Amino acid sequence: MEGQTCAMIFLYVLIGAIGLWVLRELWPVSSLRYVDAQEWEEALQNESSLKLLDVRDSLDYQQGHVPGSINLSLGRLPYVWQKELSPDNPVVILSESRYQSHKAARLLHKRGFRQLYALKDGTVFSPVNQFNRTECFNQGCRR
Repeated sequence: MEGQTCAMIFLYVLIGAIGLWVLRELWPVSSLRYVDAQEWEEALQNESSLKLLDVRDSLDYQQGHVPGSINLSLGRLPYVWQKELSPDNPVVILSESRYQSHKAARLLHKRGFRQLYALKDGTVFSPVNQFNRTECFNQGCRR
């Protein structure tokens, strides 16, 4: 009976930990704002300190990317962000999925970034049309 009680307690703790992890992953990042294509284009023209952060792997980045973007994959981002980014600069996160944008925003928010943006209607680089091969979000992709 005692072994069964310990197993149940362990199971409850495990379920609670998984629940907290899921909640943390889905919880909105307060400094992340989703923008549409028009807002993104206007920000590029009006904000000289705006940084474009591409969080895809380097191989995907080499196959095609938005000109002027900085490539720091999600795996490298927590360790090398200081070389290319400053919390004072607004950052547009470019990724293959909304989940990747959210994860990158959470990492940057923890490091003091308060002006983070990602695309509302999807991403510049969707796996389905692999950046359309001819244009990247109304701008030419560098290949």
